[in-house]
Amino acid sequence: MSYRSAMLAGAALIIASAAGCAVGPDFQPPQPPSVQGYTPEQLPASTASAADPLGGAQHFDTGKDIEGAWWQLLHSPPLDALVAQALKANPTLASAQAALRQARENVAAQRGQYFPTVTAGLSASRNLTPIAALSPASASGNPYYSLITPQLNVSFVPDVFGANRRTVESLEAQAANQQFQLEATYLTLTSNVVAAAVQEASLRGQIAANREIVKQETDLLVILRRQLDLGQVAGSDVAAQEAALAQAQQALPPLQKQLAQQRDLLTALAGRFPSQEIAEQFDLAGLQLPLDLPVSLPGKLIEQRPDVRAAEESMHSASALIGVAVAARLPQITLSGTIGNSASTAASMFTPGTNFWTIAGGVTTPIFDFGTLLHKQRAAQAAFDQAAAQYQSTVLTAFQNVADALRALQADADALNAAVASERAAARSLAIVRRQLDLGQVAYLALLNAQNTYQQTRVALVLAEANRLADTAALFQALGGGWWNRTDVATASTQVEPDRPR
Repeated sequence: MSYRSAMLAGAALIIASAAGCAVGPDFQPPQPPSVQGYTPEQLPASTASAADPLGGAQHFDTGKDIEGAWWQLLHSPPLDALVAQALKANPTLASAQAALRQARENVAAQRGQYFPTVTAGLSASRNLTPIAALSPASASGNPYYSLITPQLNVSFVPDVFGANRRTVESLEAQAANQQFQLEATYLTLTSNVVAAAVQEASLRGQIAANREIVKQETDLLVILRRQLDLGQVAGSDVAAQEAALAQAQQALPPLQKQLAQQRDLLTALAGRFPSQEIAEQFDLAGLQLPLDLPVSLPGKLIEQRPDVRAAEESMHSASALIGVAVAARLPQITLSGTIGNSASTAASMFTPGTNFWTIAGGVTTPIFDFGTLLHKQRAAQAAFDQAAAQYQSTVLTAFQNVADALRALQADADALNAAVASERAAARSLAIVRRQLDLGQVAYLALLNAQNTYQQTRVALVLAEANRLADTAALFQALGGGWWNRTDVATASTQVEPDRPR
Protein backbone atom coordinates (compact mmCIF):
# COMPACT_ATOMS: atom_id res chain seq x y z
CA MET A 1 0.00 0.00 0.00
CA SER A 2 1.38 3.44 -0.95
CA TYR A 3 1.58 6.28 1.58
CA ARG A 4 -1.14 8.19 -0.31
CA SER A 5 -3.44 5.18 -0.24
CA ALA A 6 -2.84 4.69 3.48
CA MET A 7 -3.71 8.32 4.22
CA LEU A 8 -6.89 8.08 2.16
CA ALA A 9 -7.89 4.93 4.00
CA GLY A 10 -7.28 6.61 7.33
CA ALA A 11 -9.37 9.62 6.33
CA ALA A 12 -12.19 7.33 5.21
CA LEU A 13 -12.06 5.52 8.56
CA ILE A 14 -12.28 8.85 10.40
CA ILE A 15 -15.36 9.83 8.40
CA ALA A 16 -16.94 6.43 8.89
CA SER A 17 -16.34 6.51 12.63
CA ALA A 18 -17.89 9.97 12.87
CA ALA A 19 -21.02 8.70 11.13
CA GLY A 20 -21.21 5.42 13.03
CA CYS A 21 -23.65 4.41 15.69
CA ALA A 22 -23.43 5.23 19.36
CA VAL A 23 -24.20 2.34 21.67
CA GLY A 24 -26.31 2.79 24.78
CA PRO A 25 -29.75 4.37 25.30
CA ASP A 26 -30.81 7.59 23.60
CA PHE A 27 -32.06 9.93 26.30
CA GLN A 28 -35.70 10.99 26.23
CA PRO A 29 -36.83 13.83 28.55
CA PRO A 30 -39.40 12.70 31.17
CA GLN A 31 -43.02 13.42 30.44
CA PRO A 32 -44.77 16.13 32.48
CA PRO A 33 -46.90 14.89 35.38
CA SER A 34 -50.49 14.18 34.40
CA VAL A 35 -52.08 16.50 36.96
CA GLN A 36 -54.38 19.44 36.36
CA GLY A 37 -53.64 21.61 39.36
CA TYR A 38 -51.61 22.07 42.52
CA THR A 39 -54.33 21.47 45.12
CA PRO A 40 -57.23 19.00 45.35
CA GLU A 41 -59.74 21.84 45.32
CA GLN A 42 -60.05 24.38 42.54
CA LEU A 43 -57.97 27.50 42.98
CA PRO A 44 -60.17 30.53 43.77
CA ALA A 45 -60.05 33.52 41.48
CA SER A 46 -58.73 35.78 44.24
CA THR A 47 -57.96 35.99 47.92
CA ALA A 48 -59.84 37.86 50.60
CA SER A 49 -59.18 41.55 51.12
CA ALA A 50 -58.78 43.69 54.22
CA ALA A 51 -58.95 47.40 55.07
CA ASP A 52 -55.18 47.74 55.24
CA PRO A 53 -52.47 49.22 52.97
CA LEU A 54 -51.29 45.64 52.34
CA GLY A 55 -54.78 44.14 52.39
CA GLY A 56 -55.71 44.18 48.70
CA ALA A 57 -57.27 41.09 47.15
CA GLN A 58 -54.69 39.15 45.13
CA HIS A 59 -55.92 37.65 41.85
CA PHE A 60 -54.57 34.34 40.49
CA ASP A 61 -53.92 34.49 36.75
CA THR A 62 -53.47 30.92 35.50
CA GLY A 63 -51.01 30.62 32.65
CA LYS A 64 -49.62 34.15 32.99
CA ASP A 65 -45.92 34.51 32.26
CA ILE A 66 -43.52 35.59 35.00
CA GLU A 67 -41.40 38.72 34.78
CA GLY A 68 -37.66 38.23 34.93
CA ALA A 69 -37.31 41.02 37.52
CA TRP A 70 -40.40 40.01 39.49
CA TRP A 71 -39.23 41.82 42.67
CA GLN A 72 -39.87 45.13 40.90
CA LEU A 73 -43.59 44.41 41.35
CA LEU A 74 -43.10 45.43 45.01
CA HIS A 75 -42.34 48.97 43.72
CA SER A 76 -39.48 49.58 46.14
CA PRO A 77 -36.51 51.50 44.65
CA PRO A 78 -34.28 50.57 47.64
CA LEU A 79 -35.09 46.89 47.05
CA ASP A 80 -34.31 47.18 43.33
CA ALA A 81 -30.99 48.83 44.16
CA LEU A 82 -30.07 46.17 46.71
CA VAL A 83 -30.89 43.31 44.33
CA ALA A 84 -28.67 44.96 41.71
CA GLN A 85 -25.84 45.17 44.26
CA ALA A 86 -26.24 41.52 45.18
CA LEU A 87 -26.21 40.40 41.55
CA LYS A 88 -23.04 42.39 40.97
CA ALA A 89 -21.04 41.52 44.07
CA ASN A 90 -22.36 38.35 45.74
CA PRO A 91 -19.68 35.63 45.42
CA THR A 92 -22.14 32.73 45.17
CA LEU A 93 -23.23 33.97 41.75
CA ALA A 94 -19.62 34.38 40.60
CA SER A 95 -18.88 30.85 41.81
CA ALA A 96 -21.79 29.42 39.82
CA GLN A 97 -20.68 31.33 36.72
CA ALA A 98 -17.15 29.94 37.05
CA ALA A 99 -18.52 26.41 37.43
CA LEU A 100 -20.46 26.86 34.19
CA ARG A 101 -17.37 28.08 32.34
CA GLN A 102 -15.43 25.10 33.64
CA ALA A 103 -18.11 22.67 32.47
CA ARG A 104 -18.20 24.18 28.99
CA GLU A 105 -14.41 24.04 28.68
CA ASN A 106 -14.53 20.35 29.62
CA VAL A 107 -16.99 19.79 26.77
CA ALA A 108 -14.69 21.57 24.32
CA ALA A 109 -11.72 19.54 25.55
CA GLN A 110 -13.56 16.23 25.10
CA ARG A 111 -14.63 17.17 21.57
CA GLY A 112 -10.95 17.23 20.67
CA GLN A 113 -11.01 13.44 20.96
CA TYR A 114 -12.93 13.31 17.68
CA PHE A 115 -9.77 14.28 15.80
CA PRO A 116 -6.26 12.84 15.42
CA THR A 117 -3.51 13.92 17.78
CA VAL A 118 -0.44 15.27 16.00
CA THR A 119 2.91 15.72 17.72
CA ALA A 120 6.30 16.75 16.38
CA GLY A 121 9.68 15.62 17.63
CA LEU A 122 13.34 16.26 16.96
CA SER A 123 16.24 14.17 18.20
CA ALA A 124 19.96 14.76 17.63
CA SER A 125 22.91 12.64 18.75
CA ARG A 126 26.71 12.30 18.36
CA ASN A 127 27.82 8.70 18.24
CA LEU A 128 30.93 6.44 18.12
CA THR A 129 30.85 3.04 16.42
CA PRO A 130 32.85 0.31 18.23
CA ILE A 131 35.00 -0.56 15.17
CA ALA A 132 36.58 -3.56 16.89
CA ALA A 133 33.23 -5.29 16.87
CA LEU A 134 31.18 -3.53 14.17
CA SER A 135 31.62 -1.85 10.88
CA PRO A 136 31.34 1.95 11.00
CA ALA A 137 27.73 3.10 10.91
CA SER A 138 28.43 6.07 8.64
CA ALA A 139 28.72 5.78 4.89
CA SER A 140 32.13 7.51 4.98
CA GLY A 141 33.63 4.80 7.22
CA ASN A 142 34.31 7.32 10.00
CA PRO A 143 33.49 5.73 13.38
CA TYR A 144 32.30 9.13 14.62
CA TYR A 145 28.97 10.21 13.22
CA SER A 146 25.95 12.45 13.94
CA LEU A 147 22.28 11.57 13.57
CA ILE A 148 19.50 14.17 13.30
CA THR A 149 15.91 12.90 13.16
CA PRO A 150 12.87 15.21 12.88
CA GLN A 151 9.56 13.37 12.75
CA LEU A 152 5.80 13.90 12.84
CA ASN A 153 3.59 11.48 14.79
CA VAL A 154 -0.14 11.07 14.24
CA SER A 155 -2.39 8.92 16.46
CA PHE A 156 -6.13 8.45 16.25
CA VAL A 157 -8.76 6.37 18.01
CA PRO A 158 -11.83 6.09 15.74
CA ASP A 159 -15.08 6.51 17.66
CA VAL A 160 -16.58 3.44 16.02
CA PHE A 161 -19.07 2.59 18.77
CA GLY A 162 -19.68 6.12 20.00
CA ALA A 163 -17.78 6.05 23.29
CA ASN A 164 -16.52 9.58 22.75
CA ARG A 165 -19.88 10.80 21.49
CA ARG A 166 -21.54 9.51 24.64
CA THR A 167 -18.80 11.10 26.75
CA VAL A 168 -19.32 14.44 25.02
CA GLU A 169 -23.07 14.03 25.45
CA SER A 170 -22.60 13.42 29.16
CA LEU A 171 -20.36 16.45 29.55
CA GLU A 172 -22.79 18.62 27.58
CA ALA A 173 -25.55 17.52 29.94
CA GLN A 174 -23.32 18.39 32.89
CA ALA A 175 -22.72 21.82 31.37
CA ALA A 176 -26.48 22.28 30.95
CA ASN A 177 -26.87 21.18 34.56
CA GLN A 178 -24.43 23.90 35.60
CA GLN A 179 -26.39 26.41 33.51
CA PHE A 180 -29.52 25.61 35.48
CA GLN A 181 -27.55 25.55 38.72
CA LEU A 182 -26.54 29.11 37.84
CA GLU A 183 -30.18 30.03 37.26
CA ALA A 184 -31.10 28.40 40.58
CA THR A 185 -28.35 30.36 42.33
CA TYR A 186 -29.63 33.58 40.77
CA LEU A 187 -33.21 32.79 41.82
CA THR A 188 -32.16 31.85 45.35
CA LEU A 189 -30.05 34.98 45.73
CA THR A 190 -32.76 37.38 44.55
CA SER A 191 -35.41 35.58 46.61
CA ASN A 192 -33.20 35.70 49.70
CA VAL A 193 -32.67 39.43 49.25
CA VAL A 194 -36.42 40.03 48.96
CA ALA A 195 -37.21 37.78 51.92
CA ALA A 196 -34.53 39.46 54.05
CA ALA A 197 -35.84 42.91 53.11
CA VAL A 198 -39.39 41.90 54.04
CA GLN A 199 -38.14 40.50 57.34
CA GLU A 200 -36.33 43.75 58.08
CA ALA A 201 -39.51 45.68 57.32
CA SER A 202 -41.42 43.34 59.64
CA LEU A 203 -38.91 43.86 62.45
CA ARG A 204 -39.05 47.62 62.02
CA GLY A 205 -42.84 47.41 62.16
CA GLN A 206 -42.73 45.31 65.32
CA ILE A 207 -40.24 47.70 66.92
CA ALA A 208 -42.42 50.68 66.02
CA ALA A 209 -45.47 48.92 67.46
CA ASN A 210 -43.64 48.12 70.69
CA ARG A 211 -42.32 51.66 70.99
CA GLU A 212 -45.87 52.93 70.59
CA ILE A 213 -46.96 50.51 73.32
CA VAL A 214 -44.12 51.66 75.57
CA LYS A 215 -45.18 55.28 75.05
CA GLN A 216 -48.78 54.45 75.96
CA GLU A 217 -47.69 52.50 79.03
CA THR A 218 -45.46 55.39 80.09
CA ASP A 219 -48.25 57.93 79.68
CA LEU A 220 -50.60 55.72 81.69
CA LEU A 221 -48.03 55.32 84.45
CA VAL A 222 -47.76 59.10 84.73
CA ILE A 223 -51.55 59.31 85.10
CA LEU A 224 -51.68 56.56 87.74
CA ARG A 225 -48.93 58.16 89.77
CA ARG A 226 -50.83 61.43 89.72
CA GLN A 227 -53.97 59.60 90.80
CA LEU A 228 -52.01 57.86 93.55
CA ASP A 229 -50.95 61.24 94.89
CA LEU A 230 -54.62 62.25 94.92
CA GLY A 231 -55.61 58.99 96.64
CA GLN A 232 -57.73 57.83 93.72
CA VAL A 233 -55.87 54.56 93.09
CA ALA A 234 -53.99 52.09 95.21
CA GLY A 235 -50.24 51.68 95.23
CA SER A 236 -50.65 48.15 93.89
CA ASP A 237 -52.16 49.58 90.72
CA VAL A 238 -49.13 51.76 90.17
CA ALA A 239 -46.80 48.83 90.80
CA ALA A 240 -48.74 46.69 88.33
CA GLN A 241 -48.44 49.43 85.70
CA GLU A 242 -44.72 49.75 86.36
CA ALA A 243 -44.42 45.99 85.75
CA ALA A 244 -46.45 46.29 82.53
CA LEU A 245 -44.18 49.09 81.30
CA ALA A 246 -41.06 47.08 82.13
CA GLN A 247 -42.48 44.09 80.24
CA ALA A 248 -43.16 46.24 77.18
CA GLN A 249 -39.64 47.68 77.35
CA GLN A 250 -38.21 44.19 77.72
CA ALA A 251 -39.64 43.18 74.32
CA LEU A 252 -37.57 45.82 72.49
CA PRO A 253 -33.94 44.58 72.90
CA PRO A 254 -34.57 41.14 71.28
CA LEU A 255 -36.26 42.84 68.33
CA GLN A 256 -33.42 45.33 68.03
CA LYS A 257 -30.91 42.47 68.10
CA GLN A 258 -32.80 40.67 65.33
CA LEU A 259 -32.88 43.87 63.28
CA ALA A 260 -29.12 44.34 63.65
CA GLN A 261 -28.50 40.74 62.58
CA GLN A 262 -30.92 41.18 59.68
CA ARG A 263 -28.90 44.19 58.55
CA ASP A 264 -25.79 42.01 58.68
CA LEU A 265 -27.54 39.43 56.49
CA LEU A 266 -28.60 42.00 53.92
CA THR A 267 -25.09 43.44 53.87
CA ALA A 268 -23.60 39.99 53.27
CA LEU A 269 -26.10 39.26 50.49
CA ALA A 270 -24.92 42.48 48.83
CA GLY A 271 -21.38 41.09 48.88
CA ARG A 272 -20.10 43.39 51.63
CA PHE A 273 -18.52 43.01 55.04
CA PRO A 274 -20.61 43.85 58.13
CA SER A 275 -18.63 47.05 58.68
CA GLN A 276 -19.67 48.17 55.18
CA GLU A 277 -23.37 48.27 56.01
CA ILE A 278 -25.74 48.97 53.13
CA ALA A 279 -27.54 52.31 52.99
CA GLU A 280 -30.93 50.85 51.99
CA GLN A 281 -33.53 50.44 54.73
CA PHE A 282 -36.91 48.79 54.50
CA ASP A 283 -40.28 49.25 56.17
CA LEU A 284 -43.70 47.88 55.34
CA ALA A 285 -44.97 51.26 54.15
CA GLY A 286 -42.32 51.25 51.41
CA LEU A 287 -43.40 47.91 49.94
CA GLN A 288 -46.40 47.39 47.70
CA LEU A 289 -48.27 44.11 47.52
CA PRO A 290 -48.52 42.67 43.96
CA LEU A 291 -52.20 42.04 43.26
CA ASP A 292 -52.01 40.10 39.95
CA LEU A 293 -50.18 36.84 40.57
CA PRO A 294 -49.12 34.40 37.85
CA VAL A 295 -49.88 30.70 38.32
CA SER A 296 -48.07 28.57 35.77
CA LEU A 297 -49.76 25.52 34.34
CA PRO A 298 -48.50 22.29 35.95
CA GLY A 299 -47.09 21.10 32.64
CA LYS A 300 -44.98 24.27 32.36
CA LEU A 301 -43.66 24.19 35.91
CA ILE A 302 -41.10 21.47 35.22
CA GLU A 303 -39.77 23.54 32.34
CA GLN A 304 -39.50 26.69 34.44
CA ARG A 305 -38.01 25.39 37.68
CA PRO A 306 -34.20 25.49 37.36
CA ASP A 307 -33.76 22.75 39.96
CA VAL A 308 -36.03 20.43 37.97
CA ARG A 309 -34.19 21.22 34.75
CA ALA A 310 -30.86 20.60 36.49
CA ALA A 311 -32.13 17.23 37.74
CA GLU A 312 -33.23 16.35 34.21
CA GLU A 313 -29.76 17.11 32.87
CA SER A 314 -28.28 14.90 35.59
CA MET A 315 -30.45 12.10 34.22
CA HIS A 316 -29.23 12.90 30.72
CA SER A 317 -25.59 12.74 31.81
CA ALA A 318 -26.13 9.43 33.59
CA SER A 319 -27.90 8.00 30.52
CA ALA A 320 -24.96 8.90 28.27
CA LEU A 321 -22.51 7.27 30.68
CA ILE A 322 -24.35 3.97 30.19
CA GLY A 323 -23.31 4.17 26.54
CA VAL A 324 -19.72 4.86 27.58
CA ALA A 325 -19.77 1.74 29.76
CA VAL A 326 -21.25 -0.37 26.94
CA ALA A 327 -18.65 0.88 24.45
CA ALA A 328 -15.85 -0.09 26.85
CA ARG A 329 -16.90 -3.75 26.40
CA LEU A 330 -16.52 -3.59 22.60
CA PRO A 331 -13.39 -3.69 20.40
CA GLN A 332 -11.19 -0.59 20.41
CA ILE A 333 -9.41 0.46 17.21
CA THR A 334 -6.25 2.58 17.20
CA LEU A 335 -4.43 4.10 14.25
CA SER A 336 -0.99 5.68 14.25
CA GLY A 337 1.45 7.04 11.73
CA THR A 338 4.95 8.48 11.74
CA ILE A 339 6.78 10.38 9.02
CA GLY A 340 10.21 11.94 9.25
CA ASN A 341 13.80 12.17 8.06
CA SER A 342 17.05 10.95 9.49
CA ALA A 343 20.42 12.32 8.35
CA SER A 344 23.93 12.87 9.64
CA THR A 345 23.88 16.62 8.94
CA ALA A 346 21.27 19.30 8.76
CA ALA A 347 22.27 20.09 5.20
CA SER A 348 21.44 16.58 4.02
CA MET A 349 18.23 16.38 6.01
CA PHE A 350 15.90 16.37 3.02
CA THR A 351 18.07 14.62 0.45
CA PRO A 352 16.75 11.43 -1.20
CA GLY A 353 17.01 8.34 0.92
CA THR A 354 16.74 10.09 4.30
CA ASN A 355 12.96 9.99 4.69
CA PHE A 356 10.92 7.29 6.43
CA TRP A 357 7.28 6.67 7.39
CA THR A 358 5.22 4.14 9.26
CA ILE A 359 1.46 3.49 9.34
CA ALA A 360 0.08 1.09 11.92
CA GLY A 361 -3.30 -0.02 13.15
CA GLY A 362 -4.46 -2.18 16.01
CA VAL A 363 -7.57 -3.68 17.52
CA THR A 364 -8.02 -4.69 21.14
CA THR A 365 -11.08 -6.28 22.65
CA PRO A 366 -11.86 -7.49 26.17
CA ILE A 367 -11.99 -11.26 26.52
CA PHE A 368 -11.97 -11.99 30.22
CA ASP A 369 -11.89 -9.41 33.00
CA PHE A 370 -13.72 -11.18 35.85
CA GLY A 371 -16.87 -9.19 35.07
CA THR A 372 -15.27 -5.79 35.69
CA LEU A 373 -16.71 -4.06 32.64
CA LEU A 374 -20.09 -5.73 33.04
CA HIS A 375 -20.39 -4.50 36.61
CA LYS A 376 -19.31 -1.01 35.57
CA GLN A 377 -22.14 -1.01 33.04
CA ARG A 378 -24.59 -2.14 35.70
CA ALA A 379 -23.25 0.57 38.02
CA ALA A 380 -23.88 3.16 35.29
CA GLN A 381 -27.45 1.88 34.93
CA ALA A 382 -27.92 2.10 38.70
CA ALA A 383 -26.58 5.69 38.63
CA PHE A 384 -29.21 6.51 36.00
CA ASP A 385 -31.94 4.95 38.15
CA GLN A 386 -30.73 7.05 41.07
CA ALA A 387 -30.79 10.23 38.96
CA ALA A 388 -34.31 9.37 37.76
CA ALA A 389 -35.52 8.92 41.33
CA GLN A 390 -33.90 12.20 42.36
CA TYR A 391 -35.62 13.88 39.43
CA GLN A 392 -39.01 12.59 40.57
CA SER A 393 -38.29 13.79 44.10
CA THR A 394 -37.35 17.24 42.78
CA VAL A 395 -40.57 17.44 40.74
CA LEU A 396 -42.66 16.49 43.77
CA THR A 397 -40.91 19.14 45.86
CA ALA A 398 -41.51 21.75 43.15
CA PHE A 399 -45.25 21.05 43.07
CA GLN A 400 -45.35 21.05 46.88
CA ASN A 401 -43.62 24.45 46.97
CA VAL A 402 -46.23 25.95 44.64
CA ALA A 403 -49.12 24.37 46.53
CA ASP A 404 -47.72 25.59 49.85
CA ALA A 405 -47.35 29.13 48.51
CA LEU A 406 -50.88 29.19 47.07
CA ARG A 407 -52.38 27.95 50.32
CA ALA A 408 -50.28 30.39 52.34
CA LEU A 409 -51.43 33.34 50.26
CA GLN A 410 -55.08 32.49 50.80
CA ALA A 411 -54.54 31.93 54.52
CA ASP A 412 -52.47 35.13 54.80
CA ALA A 413 -55.29 37.18 53.32
CA ASP A 414 -57.76 35.73 55.82
CA ALA A 415 -55.27 36.21 58.65
CA LEU A 416 -54.68 39.86 57.76
CA ASN A 417 -58.41 40.48 57.56
CA ALA A 418 -58.83 39.00 61.02
CA ALA A 419 -55.77 40.84 62.36
CA VAL A 420 -57.10 44.22 61.15
CA ALA A 421 -60.46 43.58 62.78
CA SER A 422 -58.85 42.32 65.96
CA GLU A 423 -56.42 45.25 66.24
CA ARG A 424 -59.14 47.82 65.72
CA ALA A 425 -61.46 46.13 68.19
CA ALA A 426 -58.68 45.92 70.76
CA ALA A 427 -57.83 49.61 70.25
CA ARG A 428 -61.47 50.60 70.78
CA SER A 429 -61.71 48.37 73.84
CA LEU A 430 -58.55 49.89 75.32
CA ALA A 431 -59.82 53.41 74.76
CA ILE A 432 -63.16 52.59 76.42
CA VAL A 433 -61.52 50.93 79.43
CA ARG A 434 -59.15 53.88 79.90
CA ARG A 435 -62.12 56.29 79.99
CA GLN A 436 -63.96 54.01 82.38
CA LEU A 437 -60.91 53.86 84.62
CA ASP A 438 -60.70 57.64 84.65
CA LEU A 439 -64.33 57.69 85.80
CA GLY A 440 -63.71 55.00 88.38
CA GLN A 441 -66.12 52.59 86.72
CA VAL A 442 -63.66 49.67 86.37
CA ALA A 443 -60.72 48.32 88.30
CA TYR A 444 -57.15 48.66 87.04
CA LEU A 445 -57.04 44.92 86.23
CA ALA A 446 -59.50 45.50 83.38
CA LEU A 447 -57.17 48.09 81.91
CA LEU A 448 -54.19 45.77 82.21
CA ASN A 449 -56.04 43.02 80.32
CA ALA A 450 -57.10 45.47 77.62
CA GLN A 451 -53.51 46.67 77.22
CA ASN A 452 -52.15 43.14 76.87
CA THR A 453 -54.77 42.34 74.24
CA TYR A 454 -53.97 45.45 72.26
CA GLN A 455 -50.22 44.77 72.38
CA GLN A 456 -50.72 41.28 71.00
CA THR A 457 -53.06 42.37 68.21
CA ARG A 458 -50.79 45.27 67.18
CA VAL A 459 -47.78 42.97 66.70
CA ALA A 460 -49.97 40.31 65.06
CA LEU A 461 -51.09 42.86 62.47
CA VAL A 462 -47.50 43.69 61.55
CA LEU A 463 -46.66 40.00 61.21
CA ALA A 464 -49.75 39.39 59.05
CA GLU A 465 -48.76 42.22 56.70
CA ALA A 466 -45.22 40.89 56.38
CA ASN A 467 -46.45 37.34 55.76
CA ARG A 468 -48.43 38.44 52.70
CA LEU A 469 -45.31 39.99 51.18
CA ALA A 470 -43.04 37.09 52.09
CA ASP A 471 -45.38 34.42 50.75
CA THR A 472 -45.93 36.40 47.55
CA ALA A 473 -42.17 36.33 46.99
CA ALA A 474 -42.22 32.60 47.81
CA LEU A 475 -44.76 32.01 45.02
CA PHE A 476 -42.57 33.72 42.43
CA GLN A 477 -39.62 31.65 43.61
CA ALA A 478 -41.64 28.41 43.55
CA LEU A 479 -42.73 29.09 39.96
CA GLY A 480 -39.15 29.52 38.74
CA GLY A 481 -38.67 33.27 39.01
CA GLY A 482 -38.97 34.08 35.29
CA TRP A 483 -35.28 33.43 34.53
CA TRP A 484 -36.18 32.85 30.86
CA ASN A 485 -37.22 36.50 30.58
CA ARG A 486 -33.90 37.86 31.85
CA THR A 487 -31.16 39.66 29.94
CA ASP A 488 -28.93 40.72 32.81
CA VAL A 489 -25.69 39.98 34.61
CA ALA A 490 -25.94 36.20 34.90
CA THR A 491 -26.33 35.72 31.15
CA ALA A 492 -24.01 38.49 30.02
CA SER A 493 -21.10 37.48 32.22
CA THR A 494 -21.13 33.89 31.00
CA GLN A 495 -21.93 34.71 27.37
CA VAL A 496 -24.49 31.93 27.41
CA GLU A 497 -28.08 32.18 26.26
CA PRO A 498 -30.19 30.18 28.76
CA ASP A 499 -32.29 27.38 27.39
CA ARG A 500 -35.85 28.67 27.35
CA PRO A 501 -38.80 26.59 28.59
CA ARG A 502 -39.82 24.15 25.89
